[in-house]
Amino acid sequence: MAINTEKLGIVLQNFVTATSDVQGAALVTPDGLPLAASLPGGMDDERVSAMSAAMLSLGERIGSELGRGGIDRIFVEGNQGYGILTSCGEDAVFLVLANSAAKQGVLMLEIKRAVSELKLLLA
Repeated sequence: MAINTEKLGIVLQNFVTATSDVQGAALVTPDGLPLAASLPGGMDDERVSAMSAAMLSLGERIGSELGRGGIDRIFVEGNQGYGILTSCGEDAVFLVLANSAAKQGVLMLEIKRAVSELKLLLA
């Protein structure tokens, strides 16, 4: 069965608009190719996807080398907000961009819910 990128895009758009303090989201392959995205204006889907894949690859290497096991999430905190990469099965990575006012507990719960929905579409 083919992946319905239109439905993926709708899920991402709904996640961004319905989740407080979220500025953007993207679903990318581990190879760095965009599947769907709802990113702030001025951000290039392909560039963001490539950087996300590079971060995931490096995170997995660090987890392995430091004996931490498989990586579930990579969390980047900057003074403008957060970038969170979460595994979405073997074939995709979910990137979320949130501003610094985001409540991390609520954000992680919403990400978990979105990942469950996205996994169903990717199956």
